[in-house]
Amino acid sequence: MTVLKDEFRRAMGRFATGVTVITTRVGDDLHGMTANAVTSVSLEPLLLLVCVDKSADTHEILAQADSFAVNILSVAQEEISRSLATKKGGRATKLDGVAHVFGVTGAPLIDGAIAYLDCLSVRQYEGGDHTIFLGQVVDAGESDDGEPLVFYGGRYGRFEAGE
Repeated sequence: MTVLKDEFRRAMGRFATGVTVITTRVGDDLHGMTANAVTSVSLEPLLLLVCVDKSADTHEILAQADSFAVNILSVAQEEISRSLATKKGGRATKLDGVAHVFGVTGAPLIDGAIAYLDCLSVRQYEGGDHTIFLGQVVDAGESDDGEPLVFYGGRYGRFEAGE
């Protein structure tokens, strides 16, 4: 039996994820893209991966960058996620108007994110129509403020803690 792309997407859409923005910088140009295909890989050394569609506006920028950051968004940052989630070309990936500081690698860290992981790019792997970017975490931080932004079934939502 062959699984169709639409069936695959719908089934994977039932997997609730957090929402991140992957940020990087090439020279003075700052870029970001919304991503939920982010996973921890190893504790020794500290590694994570992010999968990026090869047709994404930020793909080639990430492929050239020496570093990137994973910014884990709060519910208050849904608009940032939306603005960096679409393939609009050109300015769609710019961080104009998004408050940030720079991490130890030089990658932008978004103000108000509930956590960040600042990474050196170590490898890239082919993954069909995506590239898997492997990053070594060199700095991380978290905030006690805010609740995570969640994505499920094609919609943004909130995490409700159970007792």
